[in-house]
Amino acid sequence: QIMKEVPVRFDLKTSHIPTYSAEKLSSMKGVDWNDFLQRVCLMLGSPEKSTAAARSKLNFLCYLCTVAVHKEVATRLMNSQLFPILIHQLRAAANWDIRVKVARLIGLLALHASELGENVPVSEAVTLLTELIRENFRNSKLKQCLLPTLGELLYLIASEEEKRKHPRECWVVPSAAYTVLMRCLREG
Repeated sequence: QIMKEVPVRFDLKTSHIPTYSAEKLSSMKGVDWNDFLQRVCLMLGSPEKSTAAARSKLNFLCYLCTVAVHKEVATRLMNSQLFPILIHQLRAAANWDIRVKVARLIGLLALHASELGENVPVSEAVTLLTELIRENFRNSKLKQCLLPTLGELLYLIASEEEKRKHPRECWVVPSAAYTVLMRCLREG
């Protein structure tokens, strides 16, 4: 069963970080881009100590989902220090709403990124998504949130390896990912 995604909405007023348009982000260079990225990483990397902090993080993740559909922004974010922080949030966030939104953001980045840097830990993301799907196999709603992201990452790895003609060590896909994917296809 394929569910139609609800459009992502965010509140500009509650963000503690400037919410630039995708065009503005893609034109940012040097110090401005690094400053923005550092603020984003600090905000998303911090633990949610209150409901307001969790809501603020969730709102900012919604903003990032809206700009991640821009090819250049997606490529820059995918290949930045933000990606390992997203993986950490997917693993450690106490709030499942945040985990689901992080998974959606990772999927959007994988879908829209035009190239993948050699040091991007996509294998770690694939392994983590595989574990989360396996641990929550009976939760169909959660699977429907995590499976598209796993698929986008696998497609990105495959297309990058095809472009470069030889596999990268950091892009190794564990066989468990294929096993879980096939089980999901078989059992629904």
